Amino acid sequence: MTTIAERGTGGGVPAIWGNVPQRNRNFTGRETLLERLRDQMSGDQDVTAVLQQALQGLGGVGKTQLAIEYAYRFSSSYDIVWWVSADQSVLLRSSLAALAPRLGLSVAPGRVEDALAAVLDALRRGEPYKRWLLIFDNADQPEAIRDLIPNGPGHVLVTSRNHRWKGVTETIEVDVFSRAESLDFLRKRVPDIDETAATQLADELGDLPIALEQAAALQVESGMSVGDYLDLLHDAGSRLLGENKPTDYPVPVAAAWSLSMAQVRKHMPLAMDLLRRCAYFGPEPIPRDLLTRGRYVLTSPFGEALRDPLTVSRGMRELGRYALARMDNSRGTIQVHRLIQRLVRDELTPDEANEMQHDVHLLLASVDPLDPDEPNTWSSYAELIVHVGPSDAARCTHPDVRRLIRHLARYLYNVGDYTNCMREIDFALKQWETDSGEDDADVLRLRNQKADVLWALGQYPEAYEIRKLNVEHEATVLGENHEETLQDLNGRGADLRARGEFAQALILDQDSLDRHRQVFGRDHTATFNAANNLAVDFALNGRYKEALRLDEQTYEERRDFYGRDDVPIVAFTLNSIARDYRQAGHHSEALERARVANNAFEDLVRQRILYPDHAWVLLQTRNYSIALRTVGEVHAALQLARTVYADYQRSRSSGPRHPDTLAAAVTLGNALRSAEQYQEAEELIEETVERYRAVLGDHPYTHACAVNLAIVRRYLGVQSSQPGLVDNARGLLEEAQAALTRLLGDQHHYTLTAANALATTCSASADIDRAYQLDAEVLPKFRDLLGDEHPHTLAAATNLAVDLRVLDRIGEADELLTATLEIYRRTLGSDHPETLAAETGTERIAVDFDPTPI
Repeated sequence: MTTIAERGTGGGVPAIWGNVPQRNRNFTGRETLLERLRDQMSGDQDVTAVLQQALQGLGGVGKTQLAIEYAYRFSSSYDIVWWVSADQSVLLRSSLAALAPRLGLSVAPGRVEDALAAVLDALRRGEPYKRWLLIFDNADQPEAIRDLIPNGPGHVLVTSRNHRWKGVTETIEVDVFSRAESLDFLRKRVPDIDETAATQLADELGDLPIALEQAAALQVESGMSVGDYLDLLHDAGSRLLGENKPTDYPVPVAAAWSLSMAQVRKHMPLAMDLLRRCAYFGPEPIPRDLLTRGRYVLTSPFGEALRDPLTVSRGMRELGRYALARMDNSRGTIQVHRLIQRLVRDELTPDEANEMQHDVHLLLASVDPLDPDEPNTWSSYAELIVHVGPSDAARCTHPDVRRLIRHLARYLYNVGDYTNCMREIDFALKQWETDSGEDDADVLRLRNQKADVLWALGQYPEAYEIRKLNVEHEATVLGENHEETLQDLNGRGADLRARGEFAQALILDQDSLDRHRQVFGRDHTATFNAANNLAVDFALNGRYKEALRLDEQTYEERRDFYGRDDVPIVAFTLNSIARDYRQAGHHSEALERARVANNAFEDLVRQRILYPDHAWVLLQTRNYSIALRTVGEVHAALQLARTVYADYQRSRSSGPRHPDTLAAAVTLGNALRSAEQYQEAEELIEETVERYRAVLGDHPYTHACAVNLAIVRRYLGVQSSQPGLVDNARGLLEEAQAALTRLLGDQHHYTLTAANALATTCSASADIDRAYQLDAEVLPKFRDLLGDEHPHTLAAATNLAVDLRVLDRIGEADELLTATLEIYRRTLGSDHPETLAAETGTERIAVDFDPTPI
């Protein structure tokens, strides 16, 4: 059996052939340009530097057709040929990212930036294919695709009207046909044309390929003589060009198309009506089924005409016959050149233009899959989005069209294309606010989507301010218990958690869950989400048992709702339960459930429902690593922690400063400390503290992470007999304890963790009185918060026993330690590292911090 790297390398068809338009069977000439392009593409090159060529020229000279012909003619020289329509930014990155599964790359569905990064890296390395060709058609500014061109062993071909490409890369200027090529083309298209007439026609049309195609199509279909055609061309062209000369296309093409459109208008008005609607779609292929849906959604005479499929078919065929549209039967699409679109739009009155444009908006809205959160709908949204922008649908006030805009924004958010998502949202918001006011329901909904994107980008303060004001407006405009208000209210809890306001988030989300249950009922996805958020709040406030009970209830309800457990959100809740068990101090149970969650996610990956670097898969892996560490399987935990941290760093949707990445860094740092790799742990945690400070500021996580740093520095100081490091650790802990007390109170788990570490550091610096004072205060607080059998309570008891022994209070020390060891052996086991450390009677036990997802 051949491997993926072995296919397509035998001089046959490429192993991967994507999005290349249908070959033009009337392609003529251009042999010199093709030979020159091939010579430059196949020249000697450094394997680390991509060979890049640009075909530059005016619109209509045949740049795209030349690129298509090159792709087909030399396809056997490549293992990959991939076509990217570069004139729509919203499509550009996702089109290239779509190559990922074809390369066998494991990338989570919808994570466009992750998939794009993986594709570029694979092409750069030439794995699994070295012979690749990327074609960026109709690129405008070089900067728009600069970061999408990988250095590597392949080829890149660009077509553009922009002269700036000449200063960027090797450029071949594509001009009009030579006269010989014009004549060859006309003989092929109009076999009975004589030499004199063909020469005259080519001269009048300036040898422009696209104008010659129009003229030839008109003569073939109408039987019009060249003389009559030239007379009409002169008269109509003069009138047309006198009113509206195209700025970036040669003069003859407008006149040539005008005559073709006149013939269609005369002989089949329905075809012209179809063309007028096509003028308001994007220049990308339009699914023909989308147009025919007009029979269901348009009440105009045009909509009624669409009810006859035979008439519609003849109309589309008529457009193809006159070269006013390109039909692709294999994909069931119709495509209209951007200049034809412009010419059609320019001849319409304002009222006609509004009618055509609105019809297109309704057609687009009619095929909205209505569920952008469902991955199965994403391919449909990808087809729609390339037409929604050019149609100016954001300016439409129809509720179905506005809903489509919001769904498309949600789709872009789900696939991780945050840049384009933000651009589309901002454009629509500006228009909607002008048309409908800032308190319009659609404006409020879309503004909350903007807050979601800002959150995903890590811009928490901006997300907080937008959502705070917006939820208040929604409560006034829609009502406090309106479905939209309640669902957006969930985001407010996340905003508060990002600010470190854990207690306030808990209060808000408790009220939110009650209201969700009243409005939606218990058996609703929105209610499940609200319950999930409240469980996070419980955990962040140290109420781990309550978090566990709520997550277990949510798991049962979600599993019953979906009727099975191989659903990502159900597996996600399994992972939350495992984390709750660990935080509640039940480490063996936590590991058991973490393994169950791990198996569930592995099944989802095997089924390709999720990919290995999906955010939930990475979160589960991090949780599994912590669970392993807490039961003493340090080396397995360290291996997993390294893997997941590297995965987070490589991800473009997270990156080195994203909170998820910082949390993974904390987990790795703690695993390194547990494996006694103190120097590496110290360097990583120090860097993470600074990043937390830069990203979250004066947040509990910033100070709790500083506790971890101090613990490692104390170990390093004692190990290397450097009192300065111990003193530095004490200073860090005093600052952290004060900050955590100010932010969370002196009873919070994080504050007690800092106090516990400070006591140990005081002991290491021979300040036994201060160590004893702190430990004596911490132990009863841990007991009240976590219970007598929680490992952190046991660690505090062990440390207090050590203090008592140093203070020569041996009887008290032995009594406390004996009771503590009994619980250790029963809960963690006799061979657990903490049990063994406690048995010495002299070794203190550190309690560190692993961040809960906010």
